[in-house]
Amino acid sequence: MFARTLNHLGGFRLQTYEARGWKSVLKEPLEYNRMKEETLNAMWSAITKHQASFVQYLDRKAKLLGKDKLAWSDLDAPVSASTNTFSYQKGAEFIEKHFGQFGSQMAEFARHAFKNAWIEAEDRPGKRPGGFCTLFPMSEESRIFMTYSGSMSNVATLAHELGHAFHSYALRPKHMLNRNYAMNVAETASTFAEMIVADAAVKEATSKDEKIALVEDKIQRSVAFFMNIYARFIFETRFYQERKEGLVSATRLNELMEEAQKEAYGNSLSEYHPRFWASKLHFYITSVPFYNFPYTFGYLFSLSIYAKALEASENYEEKYIDLLRDTAVMSVEDLAMKHLGEDITKEEFWEKGVKLCVGDVEEFLSLTE
Repeated sequence: MFARTLNHLGGFRLQTYEARGWKSVLKEPLEYNRMKEETLNAMWSAITKHQASFVQYLDRKAKLLGKDKLAWSDLDAPVSASTNTFSYQKGAEFIEKHFGQFGSQMAEFARHAFKNAWIEAEDRPGKRPGGFCTLFPMSEESRIFMTYSGSMSNVATLAHELGHAFHSYALRPKHMLNRNYAMNVAETASTFAEMIVADAAVKEATSKDEKIALVEDKIQRSVAFFMNIYARFIFETRFYQERKEGLVSATRLNELMEEAQKEAYGNSLSEYHPRFWASKLHFYITSVPFYNFPYTFGYLFSLSIYAKALEASENYEEKYIDLLRDTAVMSVEDLAMKHLGEDITKEEFWEKGVKLCVGDVEEFLSLTE
């Protein structure tokens, strides 16, 4: 049933693209995200160049869990005994404090959101984990729905969703028709806000176990974007190549998925998830295909902005807000050149962000020696 559904979606797209004279299945998602194929290729190239570092992390985690190799089901298992928790109030104060060290507007915005009850965060039976943010354009307010259970990961999620809300807040001076930013830059402000809080948490850790848990939480995000998302991209690329020749069977889809996971994870796992293609909603979205690479783009792009902010000798907040205001009216290449002075069609730009993540791996390896 799932194979039939995926084949029909893929076949419809390919027929539509053929009628439009489009030769590449990436044309639509790249145009939707206002980016060039050279940019996408440079990003994946920089990531694969440093794959070995993240394989080292996975190997070390396997040893810590008493295994030769991790299975897919082990990827999210904790390696630290840290059970440090934050009340919702404490988490809110932590976010306000560290947003404030970056800029007064972010801190004031977070304070306003907490004070005016823009966040529904109760942890109650039947409520799923995670979170999302939505905008009400007429009132120019946002609302956040999440499940807060007291972990530092929850604090980071809350900061992430507040970042999305701040992006909408920054766009208020723009005309309504110039606020519709694409998916790849949609994660810029959220990841940036999350990084502020995640870095602060590591620096303020009071025990080795807690620090290991917090550093690993950061690395798991990198593994998700550099390996899991990359596997989805490889799978979808190869699926469309084979779909042009006819229907792709469920058995073959399993093979394509496992091959993609082995390639993306550097063949470092003992077991994979061949039916991931059937369980992941993103493959069944009917608008544009490749609902995957924009996540990795947003993650690395925001890391570059974060690195610039750390280097800045003066207040960087105004420059950051100016960048957010241009996210809906410029290509990502022009956006990066204007606000960062960087050519993102080159691998060197993406390597800077990847190396920050490699630094987290090196710290984890040192802590768990």
